[in-house]
Amino acid sequence: MESLKKTFINGRSTAAERLPDDLENCLSRKKWGYEMRTIQVGSRKSKLALIQSGMVIKSLSSKSDHFSFDIKHIVTKGDRILDVTLSKIGGKGLFVKEIERALLDGSIDFAVHSMKDMPAELPQGLEIASIPKREDPHDVLISREYKKLEELSPGAVVGTSSLRRAAQILNIRPDLTIRSLRGNVDSRIARLKSGDFDAIVLAAAGMKRLGVEEKGENLPFDLMLPAVGQGALAIECRSSDIELKALLETINNEETAVTVRAERSFLKRLNGGCQVPIAAFCDRRKDGMLAMSGLVASADGTKLLKTSRLGDQPEALGIMAAEDLLVQGAGKILSDLGTESDTDAR
Repeated sequence: MESLKKTFINGRSTAAERLPDDLENCLSRKKWGYEMRTIQVGSRKSKLALIQSGMVIKSLSSKSDHFSFDIKHIVTKGDRILDVTLSKIGGKGLFVKEIERALLDGSIDFAVHSMKDMPAELPQGLEIASIPKREDPHDVLISREYKKLEELSPGAVVGTSSLRRAAQILNIRPDLTIRSLRGNVDSRIARLKSGDFDAIVLAAAGMKRLGVEEKGENLPFDLMLPAVGQGALAIECRSSDIELKALLETINNEETAVTVRAERSFLKRLNGGCQVPIAAFCDRRKDGMLAMSGLVASADGTKLLKTSRLGDQPEALGIMAAEDLLVQGAGKILSDLGTESDTDAR
C-alpha cells in the first residue's frame, strides 16, 4: 500500500493497473499535464482553527506539488452563540455541523477539526481520512498567583465552560467555584488577568499551537483525564474522493490514529458527545499493549466513575472500557444530563 500511495502522490503511473479506475484517471490527468487541482479547505474563523488548517496545508504541500489550497471560512453554531455554556446549547457537533454540510454539498473538499469536537457518529458519506501526530493532550491550570490546583484558596473562582473539566475539579476540590468561560484563548487569559477569575483551565495543545507561553500547571491524568481525542486533529472529507484521501493518508500518524480509535469507540458506546463529562485517554505501552483509561462524571463532580483496561484491538478496548462504566451506572448519569443516551449496563 505504501508503494502505491507514493506512486500516486508523485504523479507516476507505475503499478497503476492495480489502482481503482477513478484513481487511474487522476494519474492520467497528471501524466498529461492537466491543470492542478485546487482543494477547498473548510475552517472555522478562530485563530486556532486557521493555524491548525494552515499546519495541515503546509504538511500536504510538502508531500505533493500537484495541488493548491484555498481556505473557506465557515461559522458554526458553537461560534455564533457565545453567551451560553456549551452544555446548555445542547446537541452534538456544535462546532462541526455547518462544516459537514459544506462537505456534503461539495462547497469544500476537506476540513480540519479538533478531534475532541467530533461526535462519535459521522454523517453518511463522510469520513475521518487522516489523523496527524497528536499534540500534548493535557489540560493546563493557569492562575493569577501561579498556584497549583491544590493550592487555590477555598472559594476561588475557576473559569471553564467544559462540564468534563468542571466535574473533575469539583470532585477533587468541591470548595472551589466554577464559572462559565468561553471565547478564544487570548480573551480567556485576558479575563483571568483582569481579575474575573482566580484560575482558568485550557488545553495544552491549543496553547502550544498558538505559541502561548503562560506559566501553568500541567494537570496529570490521575487528576484531569482529557476529552476524547484531545490534542489530535481530525481531517474529514467525502468518502468518495479517492484522490484526496490518498493525499491525506500521507500525513496520517498510525500511532495516534490507533489510540484515538480506541477513545472514539469508548465515546460511541456511551452515545456521548463533546459537551458531556466523558473523558478518555489511550496510549501504547512499551510492550505494545494499548492502555485505556475512561471516566464518566456527574456535572457536580459528586459521582465520578473510572476504569482502566489493557488490550491490543482499539475498538474492542474502547467498548470494554465503556461497558465497565455502564455496569457502574454511567448510563443513568448520562441520561440525567440529557444526552439522550440509550446506554444501559449489558
